[in-house]
Amino acid sequence: MAKKKLAGRIKVVYAFLLLFGPASLLIFIATRGCEHKFKTLDDFGPVKEYQFTDALGRKLSTKDFAGDIVLITTLQTTCPDSCALSFWHLDQTIYQHIRKNKRKKMKQVKIISFVTDGHGKPVNDLAIVQQTLKDRVEEYDPNIWYVATGDARSVYDIERNKESLLQEGDEFFGGQGFQELILLIDKQNHLRMVLSGTTEGMIRRMKEHIALLQKQYDKEAAKRTN
Repeated sequence: MAKKKLAGRIKVVYAFLLLFGPASLLIFIATRGCEHKFKTLDDFGPVKEYQFTDALGRKLSTKDFAGDIVLITTLQTTCPDSCALSFWHLDQTIYQHIRKNKRKKMKQVKIISFVTDGHGKPVNDLAIVQQTLKDRVEEYDPNIWYVATGDARSVYDIERNKESLLQEGDEFFGGQGFQELILLIDKQNHLRMVLSGTTEGMIRRMKEHIALLQKQYDKEAAKRTN
């Protein structure tokens, strides 16, 4: 079983490298040296517009997040705290960082987690996942981390170099590889990075990419004021 899971993780990484390999290499180099030389994240173009209803009954769409940096993930009703991504590390590494800095540099960073049945299909009843976040996440704020019902597959329907993020196979959780991925979307609803959410290392790297994107916006704002 462990070997099968490892093979699945390798396939996700391999698929990502096929889609975004050259750019991800540049980003990795930039991340290691960002203190010495500023490097902007590559822009992979617009993501399809999305809409969803959150756990509070609010109907929201892409337009409601204009001007925000958005992380898109999935969560599952079958095991919301342990299925397709490392829930604890997403909470501790990214959400808590946003929450603690929400009045300063992180106030425009949001998380949207589409709830699926484990096989990639949308779920209308968000109560189980919403309660998990309330129980497991310190000072959970539904205005920072949105629990959503909607068509996650359409958001992840991204293709590059004839390879799609909608990978399928027994090695993926629920047979759907997209459920293990995190998307980083910029203020213009453009895709800036895709990483696996299954490991602490990848989630920490996503946090670094958020910082790089914010530096880009800070640099652009400084130019406008000069």
